[in-house]
Amino acid sequence: MAADGFFRIALGVEYKGSRYRGWQRQASGVATVQETLEKALSKVADSPVSLHCAGRTDAGVHACGQVVHFDTQVERSMKAWVMGANINLPHDVSVSWAKVMPADFHARFKAIARRYRYVIYNDQIRPAHLNEEITWNHRPLDVERMSEAAQYLVGIHDFSAFRAGQCQAKSPIKELHHLRVTRHGKMIVLDIRANAFLHHMVRNIAGVLMTIGTGERPVEWMKEVLESRVRRSGGVTAHPFGLYLVQVEYRDEFELPERYIGPHFLTGFSELDG
Repeated sequence: MAADGFFRIALGVEYKGSRYRGWQRQASGVATVQETLEKALSKVADSPVSLHCAGRTDAGVHACGQVVHFDTQVERSMKAWVMGANINLPHDVSVSWAKVMPADFHARFKAIARRYRYVIYNDQIRPAHLNEEITWNHRPLDVERMSEAAQYLVGIHDFSAFRAGQCQAKSPIKELHHLRVTRHGKMIVLDIRANAFLHHMVRNIAGVLMTIGTGERPVEWMKEVLESRVRRSGGVTAHPFGLYLVQVEYRDEFELPERYIGPHFLTGFSELDG
């Protein structure tokens, strides 16, 4: 129970972010994932629902492992929350699970790690499929160079050089647990896990890695950018369409349901597991 007479419910959520101005509710008439999901859940509850999420994704960014929570006095089965929400949601947002949580659970503040994947389609010809779900780069990318450069970022660092100007995080110091770069045919996947992320951090890292992958800059440029702590030293911010929030981790005591690490079209690549 969250408070007297209230239940705290956590949900697993996935969405295609292409037509939304990000997660966070904005001015009336602006499509956001939060408002879309709150409206659907409010119909199930027959009363207003206000959501808290693990990570506020930007416009155009996707999620297959978002975690949210809300408090309600309404009693519904977990199946009813899932199925009821999905009946009332558009095709590009889906609830995958629901669970009653203890009062001290919070989707954002209790998260101990977050994981993103950035998917690049690397070919001279623009793809007709998945065109809003991957980033296309027509220049040949050297995965070995990108992987070598990525290792400069692993560990505890000041990531100011990869931080958007409007970032509201109190500290630029984050711990990056891993950053793997792998090729799967025409696709290159950046798999990045950290305790927390700054605004645009993954997209700015992706931009630097792709510049190094083309040979335009040396591998050591990643170290120079990191140590500069200046955003303008890092080049372009990569497109949002290839970015996915794929996992949010919590302490074992919360026993949240586990699902595959997405996005869906990558689930057959066993070498990505881990």
